[in-house]
Amino acid sequence: MSTITVKAYGAESTTADLKELNIERREVTAKDVEIEILYCGVCHSDLHTARNDWGGSLYPVVPGHEIVGRITNVGSEVSKFKVGDLAAVGCMVDSCGHCDSCKHDLEQYCQNGFTGTYNGKDKHLGGHTFGGYSQKVVVDEHFVLSVPENLELAAVAPLLCAGITTWSPLRHWNAGPGSKVAVVGLGGLGHMAIKLAKGLGAEVTLFSRTPGKTDDARQLGADHVVISTDDSQMNAVKGKFDLIIDTVPYEHDINPYMQTLSLNGTLVLVGFVGEFQETEVSTRPMIFQRRSVAGSLIGGIAETQELLDFCGKHNIVSDIELIKMQDINNAYERMLKSDVKYRFVIDMQSL
Repeated sequence: MSTITVKAYGAESTTADLKELNIERREVTAKDVEIEILYCGVCHSDLHTARNDWGGSLYPVVPGHEIVGRITNVGSEVSKFKVGDLAAVGCMVDSCGHCDSCKHDLEQYCQNGFTGTYNGKDKHLGGHTFGGYSQKVVVDEHFVLSVPENLELAAVAPLLCAGITTWSPLRHWNAGPGSKVAVVGLGGLGHMAIKLAKGLGAEVTLFSRTPGKTDDARQLGADHVVISTDDSQMNAVKGKFDLIIDTVPYEHDINPYMQTLSLNGTLVLVGFVGEFQETEVSTRPMIFQRRSVAGSLIGGIAETQELLDFCGKHNIVSDIELIKMQDINNAYERMLKSDVKYRFVIDMQSL
């Protein structure tokens, strides 16, 4: 298969800083779309993969799965896009297409495993896939998304991961007018959960450990802020919430939040990946009020397009800090300290 060489930024080992390197992209096939990448969001998953925190990283790693750009070439059988269109690519670039999940637009739960935008198995060139910290990407049109023209393009990028990660459970558990939604954690995921839940018409509360985030939460659309370390405030919201979106990315005690769920309420984990080893989860509040603890990944392609269309209609984007590609290693260190409001986005013209 013919290839093109493009500039990228990646890590060549677990301890190496990201630096400029060259990678190969395939020439467009009949169903492919080629995108010049204009902006790429920076996700915690990027950092964890670059540093092999989860194991299984394939080097060189070129992260980036919040991709926004403009189409520069299309294959002969592409029907959804044309050269010049704005386009986006999220966390997936392929799936089997024929399992029950894929047939129901749930490619993120592909029973044969979806192909990640980076660190996935490259079915075309062999080896592994490279992400959006690069000049161009070539993707099957089914996994390419349309971007509303009215939105700030750089601020759209985090919708492709942080946005859809919170949108999917909000939609699955029917957040909307009359429902009470709480969000745990005010970061890249949390700030999107607040904006989207409010956009859907829900009454929105932020759980925070300290009062310092109250003003920010209200500016983002939260109706209430509850300090989770204050027993009186937690007692005041017992049995209140239909849905809690927990965005905290590390092990933490979810038992106090379980008490605040209503009958049939659900707490959905979207931030923490791993095992609760230090904290036992009590089944008592679940059994006696038919409450649930659930998990949710990203969304399928149709659901992600639904999100982008919704954000276009309601003018919802992420709060971002725009950086140059050459600043990515410093951005990773700042991200570990939660020193960003609320998502870094790379201006890929700097590459």
